[in-house]
Amino acid sequence: MTGAARLAELIRSCQPVVALTGAGISVPSGIPDFRTPLTGLWANVDPMEVAHISVWRRDPALFWDFYGQRFAALDGKQPNGAHLALAELERRGLLAGVITQNIDGLHAAAGTRAVEVHGSIRTASCLSCGMRVSLAETRARIALDEDGVPRCDRGHPFKPDVVLFGELLPADAMERAQALADGAGLLLVVGSSLEVYPVAGLPADTLARGGRLAIVTRSATPYDREASVKLGGDVVEELSAVVASL
Repeated sequence: MTGAARLAELIRSCQPVVALTGAGISVPSGIPDFRTPLTGLWANVDPMEVAHISVWRRDPALFWDFYGQRFAALDGKQPNGAHLALAELERRGLLAGVITQNIDGLHAAAGTRAVEVHGSIRTASCLSCGMRVSLAETRARIALDEDGVPRCDRGHPFKPDVVLFGELLPADAMERAQALADGAGLLLVVGSSLEVYPVAGLPADTLARGGRLAIVTRSATPYDREASVKLGGDVVEELSAVVASL
């Protein structure tokens, strides 16, 4: 039996199934991950110097110089076959929920209502007046400002609706993620190295409550030995094969 077939059998027999996704699921869409040498998002920059909440408060122009490039890199990106495979599992009633560490909004674009524990770049907000705008409007305001800082109608800098370094994860999103992980018969990890806490602790919670764990990611993870199935190939090919086996 192939690894994809084994995972398909787990999905059938270990309901409810919850997916936990990381940066690796979006790499086939042309979005760089975080740690790959030379090409990763943090390969040539110290995130503490450009993406920390204190930098946004102290020097919004420096902050938005980095985030403006990040937004441009995401322009036009579309869900790939791995996002669509999870959406298909959900459509068939085989996937109870998705928890994602990603901020790219591609699960939503694929038709999945994911719990976005790190927020999303789809909107930006003014912490002073509460004004919220779309990604397209944020980029338009970046282009209009001489310092490249998107600002509200009162002139205050917008902050992307993502969790920056130095910020806590939103409590409501983590509560929903925790409830999904606690109740999962199978936690299906896709494209995550399971190194960033507190989300990286969710597999341990699933296992502690008698659930099973399956991992589809190229990198090694701290949970590889505890996983019932570990698939290390291309995430699109692996998940497409799983759907085909169901």
